Amino acid sequence: MAQSFFYSTSLLLIALCFGHAAVLQQTTHDVGCVHLPIVHSTNVNYFSSKRGVQLQLANRSDVAYYAQLSIGTPPQPVFVQLDTGSFELWVNPDCTTVSGADALFCERVGQYETTRSSTAASLGTSRTLRYGIGSANITYFTDTITLAGSPMALRGVQFGVATASEDAFSGILGIGYGKGYATKYLNFVDQLRVQNVTKVKAYTLALGSKDSREGVIVFGGIDTSKFAGSLTKLPIIPAADSPDRVPRFWVDMKSVSITPPNGVNRVYPSSNAPVFLDSGSTMTLLPQSLTAAIAKDFGAQAPDSNGFYRIDCGLTTVNGTVDFAFDGVTIKVPYKELTREVPSDPPACFLGIMASEKFTLLGDTFLRSAYTVFDLETDSIWMTQATSCGSSPAALNNIQDLSAVTGVCGRTESAVDGTSGTALPSPAADPADAAAVPTTNAGVRASGTSSSQGSSGPTTTTSGASRRSWSEMGLVWILGAVAGLHLFI
Repeated sequence: MAQSFFYSTSLLLIALCFGHAAVLQQTTHDVGCVHLPIVHSTNVNYFSSKRGVQLQLANRSDVAYYAQLSIGTPPQPVFVQLDTGSFELWVNPDCTTVSGADALFCERVGQYETTRSSTAASLGTSRTLRYGIGSANITYFTDTITLAGSPMALRGVQFGVATASEDAFSGILGIGYGKGYATKYLNFVDQLRVQNVTKVKAYTLALGSKDSREGVIVFGGIDTSKFAGSLTKLPIIPAADSPDRVPRFWVDMKSVSITPPNGVNRVYPSSNAPVFLDSGSTMTLLPQSLTAAIAKDFGAQAPDSNGFYRIDCGLTTVNGTVDFAFDGVTIKVPYKELTREVPSDPPACFLGIMASEKFTLLGDTFLRSAYTVFDLETDSIWMTQATSCGSSPAALNNIQDLSAVTGVCGRTESAVDGTSGTALPSPAADPADAAAVPTTNAGVRASGTSSSQGSSGPTTTTSGASRRSWSEMGLVWILGAVAGLHLFI
């Protein structure tokens, strides 16, 4: 059961949404607040068999993040991947185009059958969504979408039903900008506000740590048990002024630095850059020189043939951080969260940052350590360090209330940074041994990023799930990255 930890912000919040329960269980939501569990695809309770078959997927689903929607009348449950870097919802990947563990995963996410829903209506329009690797041919439908535990349902929501797909093991819930920005119709986030399911056009994202294997997304509200102190407001860079001129969640990053176990922080030169926040990308992409400098501090001298830096798996137990500074807040990413761990024999580990000269983005290897509010009303990102001390999602009555909301974690047990309001970790006593590990060639999966707008007609490229299986020398690498901007017409 959710705990109501605070009373000082009660005038700012509509009500506490009690009942953060296990995934797939029905929970109660107050008006204006819809909170859904985020299930990591590594969670064998939902995406593997009772025998605990390990999902060794050479794609992004090893660390992808899913929410469950129920579509149609009667409701049909499906899991969709949460993607802040794209704009549209689509379901029903073709599981015959993937094999092995990919196919098993694809089958477990669920399918939606239009013929089984009395409220399904075809719009008679189609398009192709193309990703960095993989694609989906979709036909647009409208139908009712039920949100677990909520007394309200979204009616007449437009989304895509795949007629064919390639290298796609799940559908995607794009929760970026919608009508008037990136689509010609009201997308999922638009509909939540237009149909008064939420009081504000905003949502908060807490992916959860790799060990927790579960997080939470709160549409129209906030969970004060997922951070400490106050939130810092950052302006979203308008599309016209952004590096790719696409309406994404671009913000200005001031610097990147490293805090090793000895606690002596060192800032990397030329590390200020605009970045966008993309939960649909496993990896974080930074300029080549900056990536190489960070990799060197992790003991890697050069990337492998696929651009990945192999590092010592022992670093996952070292109490150091890579720190991403913004105006007024710094997010400290522990070595463990920044490491891609491959379940092989022996285990293989890679730095969760790749080099890119096209643009920069902060993917899941960053977002796991940040508590982030995506505010589409004032075009702002509210951010602080992520932590967890329970569950207390609450609905916001007004977006301005965010400036006075305080996270309840660490009030007594942790030091609090007065600037960012984030709990500060204690440095470890022993220094890290970041010895280089020999690199090995490996295949990768990559996700693309959108550079077009619209709701029908020409094909488009969107950010989201990565889509290709690779294997070499008996080792299936579980790696993913964003691969370029391409518009397919």
